[in-house]
Amino acid sequence: MNQRRLICIGILLCGLLCGTARADNFNLTDGTTLTGDIISYNEAGIRVKFPDGTYSDPVPWTKFSQDDLKKLAQNPKIEPFASPFIEETEEQRVQKTEVPITQPERLKRPLERSLFGAMLSSSVGLFTIIILYGAGIFAAYEVAIFRRRPAGLVAGLAAIPGIGLLSPIIFLSMPAQRKSIEEEEAYRAESAGPVEAPSFIVPGTPEAAAAAGEAPAQAGGLHLAQSHPTDGKGAPLPQTQVFQRGAFMFNRRFIETKFANFFGTVRREADKDMVLFIKAARGEYTVDRISRISTNELHAQVRKGPASEEVTIPFTEIQEIRLKHKDSPN
Repeated sequence: MNQRRLICIGILLCGLLCGTARADNFNLTDGTTLTGDIISYNEAGIRVKFPDGTYSDPVPWTKFSQDDLKKLAQNPKIEPFASPFIEETEEQRVQKTEVPITQPERLKRPLERSLFGAMLSSSVGLFTIIILYGAGIFAAYEVAIFRRRPAGLVAGLAAIPGIGLLSPIIFLSMPAQRKSIEEEEAYRAESAGPVEAPSFIVPGTPEAAAAAGEAPAQAGGLHLAQSHPTDGKGAPLPQTQVFQRGAFMFNRRFIETKFANFFGTVRREADKDMVLFIKAARGEYTVDRISRISTNELHAQVRKGPASEEVTIPFTEIQEIRLKHKDSPN
């Protein structure tokens, strides 16, 4: 019986010791110490049960020291109420507000190459090279025609890679090659008008007397003379005027000065039957009217069968210009 009493007393003492050990100690900011078990907590503070069984009033969170607040925040249930009052250091603030910088994925830079090598490595660059190569050969061909040089020679030199770009420049800076004797003779024969038939005046006729300054004799005798072309009313046609390259410089000033009547839509009565015959490198044109003119070329309305069309004629291609009557044979 005594043994049972001793065991009960021992258990009671252990319970009291455990309760005392389980009690929490808090050092408040006002210098006092709070000892007891936490029984409740909220936004207003904490209530504790003292060892003597009494209960405290709610103790505000602001009265707890920083060490006690950190110890209380270790409890997951109390942490939401205690953490707002825990003062953070500058390092902790920086760690919370620090923005992690992540490097984006960057495209790999292509290998360094020369301009020509880079163009050959892509389809667009290769196409550009082919276009430029063909344009250089075509430019050399046009230069050969303009300077009267062998087209095969100029275009062949332009086809050489690297130095081909110099071919059009060199031949363009050279003077135009003169035509051969055969070509000159053929050109003169083609551009010359028909040979006038000789006329004969028989002595004793009125024409012979007029040529000698004498009074005209009576009609009679034999007279052979050239017949001149006439219009529908019997009036003689005006003489054809011929302007050839070399003797004249074909430019805007020349065209506007010599053929001013061809710029209007309606021409004067004396000039309405006159036409311009232009012989150029690209063909021959019968011009009725010059619609407009620029520094390097003129735009003219030319006849094309029963209809008419507007063509562009560069001054550099004009070889000859004739001003004649529309009924004139030459």
